Amino acid sequence: MSLTQHDDPHAITAEFVDFVRNPTFPCLAGKGVVNSHGFDIGVYGHMGSWRSTRMLARELRSFTATLDNSGAWMRAFVAVFTARAPGTESEFEAQLWTQLQRLHDLDARSAQWDEAVSTDPSDPRFSFSVGGHGMFVVGMHPASSRLARRFPYPALVFNPRAQFDHLRETGHFDRLRERVREREIALQGSINPNLADFGEQSDARQYSGRAVEPDWTCPFHHRIP
Repeated sequence: MSLTQHDDPHAITAEFVDFVRNPTFPCLAGKGVVNSHGFDIGVYGHMGSWRSTRMLARELRSFTATLDNSGAWMRAFVAVFTARAPGTESEFEAQLWTQLQRLHDLDARSAQWDEAVSTDPSDPRFSFSVGGHGMFVVGMHPASSRLARRFPYPALVFNPRAQFDHLRETGHFDRLRERVREREIALQGSINPNLADFGEQSDARQYSGRAVEPDWTCPFHHRIP
């Protein structure tokens, strides 16, 4: 199947780079990854479909095979989905967890869960794991209430958890977090209400960008190999 202009990986990569390099974009770590060319990007069809999942699993395996386990180098994998964008935050959230569950179901056949993170999405130590590496996942889509996540296409950014552990161990995490929060307040007047301090609340609550309810339950289930 030939690509349309909306599926052109080069055009979508350029659009993502422009989005992150916008002076108002608050995430400084994201800017650093883009400016250092530390990201890989994959373009797929419908988020959560098995076709997209198989392609994403293959490309994420290649990405994780290149990671420095120390977390000293900032990297990210960006998965962009060009099929119909969800119309609401709840619809995007459902697609996100369908995609992550199916990705895990495939990944569990060949890779162990990262031992540094929990498999329980209610645990403050939880992070999604793929290819044996814990990941903090950032969801983006055009219907997001958070301006920093309002990308023209549904997208998932996989950020290796080891990078944030390294920042904390080297004493850089707290200052970076405060600067990002200051920039998000300047952009939108508030920070994401689900944005907890690193390690104090499950990452799962933050993945979609929606302000989930206090009693929200993550639909993800770890598969025991």
